[in-house]
Amino acid sequence: MQLVKALLSQLLACVCVLGLRAAFPSISVWQFVVIQAGLAALFSRGFRQPYWWLPIHFLFLPAILLGLTWQIPAWLYLLVLLLLTLLFWGTVKGDVPLFLSSSAVSGALIEIVSREGAQSVIDIGAGLATVVVPLAKARPDVAIAALERAPLPWLLAAWRCRNLANVRVGRSSFWDQDLRQFDVVFAFLSPPVMAKIGEKIRREMRVGCLFVSSSFPLPNSEAESVLELNDRRKTKLYYYRID
Repeated sequence: MQLVKALLSQLLACVCVLGLRAAFPSISVWQFVVIQAGLAALFSRGFRQPYWWLPIHFLFLPAILLGLTWQIPAWLYLLVLLLLTLLFWGTVKGDVPLFLSSSAVSGALIEIVSREGAQSVIDIGAGLATVVVPLAKARPDVAIAALERAPLPWLLAAWRCRNLANVRVGRSSFWDQDLRQFDVVFAFLSPPVMAKIGEKIRREMRVGCLFVSSSFPLPNSEAESVLELNDRRKTKLYYYRID
């Protein structure tokens, strides 16, 4: 669905700028491209696409024009498209983009897992395992599951965790994962899915267990506590106790 919205945004922007250029023939090619990019981003917001689509719309046509100007081989476009698709699979599918956590986040999670006495932890959007690997090394006694849907990050996460006996890396959607078996659930997702995630954890997680959300709070839910980290993004961790 998101791809359809993206294509419509680009096409509508092209139609508008073609009409503008017919009325004002003096518009240069680069002016055409800049206006089209801005309109595409505007239409994207009108279609309520997630905000991370904005840079894609801004850069799409300018990147094509630069490629034509520099005479980049056609096969390189296909390679870049393939790599981006494998890397940002969640975004293409209308789900969650790739976000990377800082070392401060992994350090905070190690502390909370130790304080909770947790025996089982899951990262439901593991990315490149930036949180999972430090946690697994610090707490080899804890069983850790890492879920990543995008093919390339999943492959890299699996490779990074290959020697960690207490980690299981799975390539599946967190929507299909039953959360009942985990003491702590960690997530670094995105605002559009947080309401649905809130319903899932309340439905599946056991009473007394802890849900930790990086950066994005659950709507209409009061966090047990909020921790602001001293990293570059001033990341906030939201702790939710299941009752």
